Amino acid sequence: MKTITFMKSPVAAAVSLVLSAGLIAPVYAQDNAQNTEQEQTQQQQSEQQANQEDSVEVIQVRGIRGSLARSADFKRNSSGVVDAISAEEMGKFPDTNLAESLQRITGVSVSRVNGEGSQITVRGFGPEFNLITLNGRQMPGTGNTRSYNLENLSSEGVSALEVYKTARAALPSGGLGATVNIVTTRPLARSGEAFSIMAKGMHDTSVEKGDDITPEIAAVYSNSFADDTFGVAFSFSNYRRDFQVQRANVQGWQANVGLPDLAEGEFIDPRPVDEEGNRIGNHFFPKDMNYGIEDLSQERTNGQLTLQFAPIRDLMITADYTASRSVTGRTAFGWGIWNEFGGNINSYELDENGTALYADISGNDGSFTAEKGTTEVKAESIGLNITYDVNNDLKLWFDVHDSSNETDDGVDPGSNFFGQVILGSDQLNSKIYDYRNGEIPQILINWANGTNELMPSEIDSNFSQFFRRPGESTVKQYQFKSEWFNNGTFDLPLVKITAGLSRTDQTFGGYTAWSGLEGGPGFNPAFAFIFPDGMFTRNGTGDFLDQFAGGGSDLLTNYYYTYDFDEAVARQRAYLTEELMGSDAYLADPFSNGIDSQAGVNEVTDAIFIQSDWDFEIAGYYSQLNVGVRYEQTDVSSSTKQRVERQVNWVSASEWIMQYEPEDQASFLTLTGEHDVFLPMFDLKVELAPDVIGRFSYGKSITRAPLGALAGGRSLSGSPKPGARVGGQGNTNLLPYESTNFDLSLEYYYGEASYASIGYFRKDVDNFIQNTITETTIDGLRDIFQGPRYQEAIASLEARNEQATSTAIFEEMLALGFGNGEGVIEPNADDPLIVWNITQPSNTDSKMVDGFEMAVQHVFWDSGFGLGVNATVVDGDVKFDTDSLTQQAPLTGLSDSANFQAFYEKHGFSVKITYAWRDSYLIGVGQAQGSADAPPQYAREYGQWDMSVNYDITDRFTVFFEGINLNNETEQGYGRYEEQFLFARQYGPRYSLGARYSF
Repeated sequence: MKTITFMKSPVAAAVSLVLSAGLIAPVYAQDNAQNTEQEQTQQQQSEQQANQEDSVEVIQVRGIRGSLARSADFKRNSSGVVDAISAEEMGKFPDTNLAESLQRITGVSVSRVNGEGSQITVRGFGPEFNLITLNGRQMPGTGNTRSYNLENLSSEGVSALEVYKTARAALPSGGLGATVNIVTTRPLARSGEAFSIMAKGMHDTSVEKGDDITPEIAAVYSNSFADDTFGVAFSFSNYRRDFQVQRANVQGWQANVGLPDLAEGEFIDPRPVDEEGNRIGNHFFPKDMNYGIEDLSQERTNGQLTLQFAPIRDLMITADYTASRSVTGRTAFGWGIWNEFGGNINSYELDENGTALYADISGNDGSFTAEKGTTEVKAESIGLNITYDVNNDLKLWFDVHDSSNETDDGVDPGSNFFGQVILGSDQLNSKIYDYRNGEIPQILINWANGTNELMPSEIDSNFSQFFRRPGESTVKQYQFKSEWFNNGTFDLPLVKITAGLSRTDQTFGGYTAWSGLEGGPGFNPAFAFIFPDGMFTRNGTGDFLDQFAGGGSDLLTNYYYTYDFDEAVARQRAYLTEELMGSDAYLADPFSNGIDSQAGVNEVTDAIFIQSDWDFEIAGYYSQLNVGVRYEQTDVSSSTKQRVERQVNWVSASEWIMQYEPEDQASFLTLTGEHDVFLPMFDLKVELAPDVIGRFSYGKSITRAPLGALAGGRSLSGSPKPGARVGGQGNTNLLPYESTNFDLSLEYYYGEASYASIGYFRKDVDNFIQNTITETTIDGLRDIFQGPRYQEAIASLEARNEQATSTAIFEEMLALGFGNGEGVIEPNADDPLIVWNITQPSNTDSKMVDGFEMAVQHVFWDSGFGLGVNATVVDGDVKFDTDSLTQQAPLTGLSDSANFQAFYEKHGFSVKITYAWRDSYLIGVGQAQGSADAPPQYAREYGQWDMSVNYDITDRFTVFFEGINLNNETEQGYGRYEEQFLFARQYGPRYSLGARYSF
């Protein structure tokens, strides 16, 4: 069952018809420039093509130097602040990943997934603030965001990446940080036949399960026929990678939990005290601590077909189809502890910020986890482009495309779900969290068996859960543009006027199916006998997180158990039947309770723009002016399925489960919203000297709210444990972020492929979106926690001088007769209402970001050596105040960055070494198990060295070597303070050896 049925649109049908008929027009290299409004670059490319037609021999600069020269020329000739990266030759982009190529551009840094560049941050604005277009077409985001994951698109079929940092009336809106246009291979950009094929083997040093060497193949073919009136281009790539990710993780930090009255010597608290002896400041404890190992197998396939047809000189028709598919299989194992707070803290040590560096905590459990699932991401784009030169004064351009991006985490061929099985025990005395030494927090469990190690015979069922979460995002876009050239019609410095209109119809829809917690859950009742000792394999931690101080065999708990996921599911399914468990039978089915949540958002934007180009002199300096305005009207509708919550049951010491009314009582809630924007822009370019260019730009740009945030309706956690009674609610009337931008830059082009530049930018952003957490009660949902029966159980325990841990309280309530026949405690009418922390986005105040960009690119004459260095420094009033517990709306992704590139290229031999550095930055606000103050997530600074070596055995045959993450850099994250550990991840270097043949 899906939220929205996506039918094949008239756009797709029409383009398919054109493709089948072969009536596809060429898009020359200058058409790419038309798509991105770079008319000067277009004219130069047209002249180059004309020269090629008249020349007997064409000399094309290839390789690293040629790529840098074309990028520098594009930057120099463009209007506004623009950067680009060009392919070194057909089928050979500078990096193996488009995101990692983009990070070479000044002001661009990347965020990584599984050790690969995935999404970009530009000038401190994260992925959701940057628009990705493919040949001038807006691409749908991945998941429930507008962010496009660049790692899913192969670089072999890409000829250039263009980054527009200043506003442009003729570009689709959405790139508040920048608009990145991916330019793909076009057959009539060059005459005749061209072919490139590449094959390589990659070794990921982290791999434990899978192949030591995995293949990647790619091919690009282009040809023109019938006197260059018909062209065909085709690209294909297939990539496989087997690897392992090792991680440590804290889900969240809780602020100001109840501290017990302890004797001196049982705690350390260096915070100052007031006159009454009370501590000044906040204190924080971790909700859990866990470690994990993920073994992944990833395969990505990309293909693109482009057909071009020019029946007459002035008419060009192009149709293209792009498809990609990424499948990632994942098996993971984890182990760790779960904490609650209050009277069960036995001793602790805080630092000056109130962060727990050490804690001895009773109750709850220690567990081992097995996970298994396969995620698929499929993207398609089919489009038609027509350009017609009516005469020398008028050109018409029309483009239409239908694109989609589907994700599904339940495509495991054996199960069709993502599953998690957690086994362990609550038979412990206490748990130790210790982060006083090393880079990795330590845990130690004092088990009830008198040791620090749980025996296989003591491992019981905690719970299992199974998910299926598919979603689809689509974009149908229609664009029309006309260009009128002032070829002497008016005695004005006006060069041309560009005007156009467009409609963008974007849809996002998806659902979540969740099984609930199965298998007891929570050791209630105990089923340890289901699992034989031989099912568990004991493993040491010798090579686990060994790049971190305190990792590997230095871990206090230096062992963990693994077990077969399918066997654990099969044993519980066979024993925990309906006959034994009634309605709590173990089903291993995400759809056992129907669809839990379902939502769809439709956003339609109509736009109109006009833009003019002028050439003139200012005090004798040649100048160019580009001025324009864009107006957009957007209508939003949201449809959300609302399930009716009935009550929250306490089913075990550490597990609380939401109970729902039958699914047939669910209904859909439909909400609408609208907004419009007026986006002026102004670019002035002045040639201060023959090789010196000054630029000033002013403009407004926007980024619309995340699609998921626009989905109305309310959802509550299905597992609302104390401290995690959370929910979410969308806001269909969210206004877009709207930024007023100023840019001032100076560029000096002092040689071929050599330049130096410095620029200042400022962005004043209105309508900042903040996720506000509101404490809310909901009629009928009552809280057993701290209710009369709960208090009675505490009093009974304290009367016997027993510690009132959550485990002890739960068991005491059952002993007092407060449970039902299945050992589950249900709420009473005299229990208080549950206080929920409901998160809802809303527009708030304005923020400012400014910074400097500096870049030097130098080629050392004909020596073959070259160097490129750039840096970006950003600042603003958008930072998170770590000392405040008030809810905040900071800018995520804001950080300084720098890139270094050095190369040698001569006599068919080339070596390139690159280094990318990014300072620490805010990943986001809110932690999975963090408190209601929405604490932050920070990433530590990251620096990575890469290298590539190429040798031309012949003019057509090249062998190469690539090394990625040569310094074995790791990723780390923290909360309010660096002592509030959140994650550490270890991947390992990757090496590739391959060959490329071209003709």
